[in-house]
Amino acid sequence: MQEKIIILDFGSQYTQLIARRVRELNVYCEIMPYYHIPDMNEQVKGIILSGSPSSVRDEIAPKPNLSGIKGKYPVLGICYGAQYLSHFFGGEVLPSSSREYGRANLEFIDPNAKLLKGVSVNTQVWMSHGDTIASIPQEYKIVASTGHVKVGAYESTAEPTFGLQFHPEVYHTTEGLQILKNFLVDVCGCKQDWTPASFIESTVNELKNTLKDDKVVLGLSGGVDSSVAAILIHKAIGASLTCIFVDNGLLRKNEFEKVLDSYKHMGLNVIGVDAKAKFLDDLKGVTDPEKKRKSIGKNFIEVFDVEAHKIKDVKWLGQGTIYPDIIESVSVNGPSATIKSHHNVGGLPEKMHLKVIEPLKLLFKDEVRRVGTALGISPDILNRHPFPGPGLGIRILGEVTAEKVRIIQEVDDIYIEGLKQWGLYNQVWQAAAILLPVQSVGVMGDERTYENVVALRAVSSTDGMTADWCHLPYEFLSKVSNDIINKVRGVNRVVYDISSKPPATIEWE
Repeated sequence: MQEKIIILDFGSQYTQLIARRVRELNVYCEIMPYYHIPDMNEQVKGIILSGSPSSVRDEIAPKPNLSGIKGKYPVLGICYGAQYLSHFFGGEVLPSSSREYGRANLEFIDPNAKLLKGVSVNTQVWMSHGDTIASIPQEYKIVASTGHVKVGAYESTAEPTFGLQFHPEVYHTTEGLQILKNFLVDVCGCKQDWTPASFIESTVNELKNTLKDDKVVLGLSGGVDSSVAAILIHKAIGASLTCIFVDNGLLRKNEFEKVLDSYKHMGLNVIGVDAKAKFLDDLKGVTDPEKKRKSIGKNFIEVFDVEAHKIKDVKWLGQGTIYPDIIESVSVNGPSATIKSHHNVGGLPEKMHLKVIEPLKLLFKDEVRRVGTALGISPDILNRHPFPGPGLGIRILGEVTAEKVRIIQEVDDIYIEGLKQWGLYNQVWQAAAILLPVQSVGVMGDERTYENVVALRAVSSTDGMTADWCHLPYEFLSKVSNDIINKVRGVNRVVYDISSKPPATIEWE
């Protein structure tokens, strides 16, 4: 049985980063809202309490019930978590005289502190808090301090309870990974045996036990998530899996043919469906982004449903859902109000009355890629940039027409191929070309033109939840802009988007 660490989320922007760091150390973990205390069993090796934008002194501050955990399992409180363990168990937390934010150094480290074994005196840490721990419970002792923060870290002398006022999960805490390793290995006794190979073995066995001889249908997109999910299910049930790849007319240039060809070499049973006309006909006159998404999603469901019903006795729908999809639909304040409406198989389980199987639902994107590598999937698929379910339909602002699709496909092809030729593609998380509902004056030869404007977008990210714009070389942008304007009929101006997420989103619609 897989050992695991539970991370209780109090709403910190860094909670996912804690999980990523734990998994980097080959220890499996799950994030849960603070109010959802899991059933504690021998699989759970320890609990981490995240930070929070709240203050423990607020009446509505998150207050988890730790009665079945504290003193019985190792507990590590980070920032708010550390303040919570102090304030509500005999210590006191007060407002700081000034907000303590940014880099600091641990000027004092207790050489006997379990959590800080191998950590250097004066090591850099990252603070981010408006309150400070004024006093700690009697059975606690201070094991680290900075020049301004006396209680930088503490541990209990009576039980395996620890607190860090700083964030060990962020890059600015230079020895944070060592601190987390001390907790996971030395305190919790984790074996660090959660690897891509172990995930594949356990997942395939679980799929075999769950699916048995049942048939599964899965919608392929050509991207990494659906491809890895398909191969895992295929390893478990072989020919009982049928994959459907729908051409909605909003794919990249020649993508339908390229993707079908790549899947042939992977041993998958794939049905390709050309439904371009249906999708484009229904998008005539539609300009509202949400209505476009719903039109594309509705048509996908209808096309997929027709094809799936040609296969007898299907009982399961396979999906490439990954962990951020799950986390984004759950808030520390309860279920979130909206879930992305462009999930390209949204609504299918209800319409088709199928059970859902999601073999990747506990993996981050980079972990999916590592699993895919271990499965032997081509780097061309694994390293593909994320592509939205509605495809180019949301990269054409305003009404979608066949002519606009032609323009953006040509622009996108020049841009993406250019990134590959210049060795920039793998440095970018996601790149996109967007056709704007704007025309501008230009000059070509001796004639004035009044043609379309396209925006180029490239961002760096780890999981898409936050993103920064990429500083692509000016020479590259100049070359690509020149190629687009010279080769794509209907475009006379190219701009580059330098917005980050937040406040902007990666896509424009």
